[in-house]
Amino acid sequence: MLVAAGIFLSRISGLVRDRVFAHYFGNSAAADAFRAAMRIPNFLQNLFGEGVLSASFIPVYAGLLAREEKEEAGRVAGSVFAILAVVSSVLVLLGVLGAPLLIDVIAPGFHGDKRELTVTLVRILFPGAGLLVMSAWCLGILNSHRRFFLSYSVPILWNAAIVAGLVAAGSTAAQSRLAVVAAWASVAGSAAQFLVQLPVVIRLAPSLRIAFDLGLGSVRTVLKNFAPVFVSRGVVQLSAYIDSLLASLLPDGAVSGLAYAQTIYLLPVSLFGMAVSASELPEMSSATGSDDEVAAHLRKRLYSGLRRISFFVIPSAVAFLVLGDAIAGAIYQSGKFTRADAMYVWGILAGSAVGLLASTGGRLYSSAFYALKDTKTPLRFAVLRVTATTVLGYLCAIPLPALIGIDPKWGVAGLTASAGVSGWIEFVLLRRALTRRIGAIPSLAGYTSRLWAAALAGAASGWVIRGALPGLHPILTACVALVPFGGVYLALTGRENWPQR
Repeated sequence: MLVAAGIFLSRISGLVRDRVFAHYFGNSAAADAFRAAMRIPNFLQNLFGEGVLSASFIPVYAGLLAREEKEEAGRVAGSVFAILAVVSSVLVLLGVLGAPLLIDVIAPGFHGDKRELTVTLVRILFPGAGLLVMSAWCLGILNSHRRFFLSYSVPILWNAAIVAGLVAAGSTAAQSRLAVVAAWASVAGSAAQFLVQLPVVIRLAPSLRIAFDLGLGSVRTVLKNFAPVFVSRGVVQLSAYIDSLLASLLPDGAVSGLAYAQTIYLLPVSLFGMAVSASELPEMSSATGSDDEVAAHLRKRLYSGLRRISFFVIPSAVAFLVLGDAIAGAIYQSGKFTRADAMYVWGILAGSAVGLLASTGGRLYSSAFYALKDTKTPLRFAVLRVTATTVLGYLCAIPLPALIGIDPKWGVAGLTASAGVSGWIEFVLLRRALTRRIGAIPSLAGYTSRLWAAALAGAASGWVIRGALPGLHPILTACVALVPFGGVYLALTGRENWPQR
């Protein structure tokens, strides 16, 4: 509950940040530059940050705490801190110096002032990414000591810093200048995120000793666990960067439009897909007994988890597909972000809806493989998904709009839709491989069919009511569309069809 609450608050603050950003930037070239610049140093954070450290550091550190070996736990934590500090500092320095080369690789479609602004922003943002890596180290310590809420809610400070910077600079500043202010505010927020957690970490780990201690067996175990998770995380991040690269080849507004849509898209992914997968992993990992008993336990947990995910994700996908303009308008439509921009984000969001259920369900299947101590199978299928995303994404984003005679800017919707198709390919492969390991997983076809029907009926009611009340403020429009949608969906699904624990 505390993890979910922290994620929810940080995501809501992220929506507020994006609304303020949209107010000042809309879908401009400066917005593209800032969004692209944010992706590049964040690659460092995502590779070395929360996901990798959670899988490699937390099991070792928490195990030492459980065995009351607090002195060695402090030495391990200090060694990991020292290693992360040195490695991230070197990569930050290389990133600052090599920013122009990075832009040529990540955003080859940027030229002139847009490219120069992106280079400047990358150089500002890279140190902040290094601070966020150290913040992830704090998260590992806090989670091991069962302090969940602070570590997952502290990104609110980062979002608040950017909002404060934009509001302080005001609408009178040129957009390029405003982007620089937002970048410096991001660095300040990264520092605040790290410094707020640090005193609690020091109090919880009084034996902490910052020093290189590579001879310690526990440290070597952390580094050994780090490698495969690092590679897997890198593959996932590569997919996001391919999307950004292809979007940079499209007209102005494509990169920022993709980022706006992804902020909305990641809400159900985080709140439902990540939350269920994270909570099911220890349950599946705790299975004991014979191979048949373990397999039966996994099948039961997968069936339960997939029901819960489907119940929340299917209506999310339908809402993105049918009422995405109302959602985008309510969140972003203000100032320079116009109704036309909301419609553009809707198109991108509708493409994302194609693979929403597959991407969230795939996370749960990957967790089942991790419970079986198998990290290679999910990695192999992730590589296939990235390959399919690259090929299909290019075809749908670049040649397809020209072939069918539509505005090239809509290629970004083809980009998200192709990623959804690739997600379904990965989902099917994961399910098939897992079925071979643990036996057939009970079908959810009948259950999900009822959910799809109920979600479509709810969306139709929201669409009709919204159409009967034109001219409302975007937030009111979303309310009159989404409230009936949710009410009809809940009424039609009924308690007997709700996900089972």
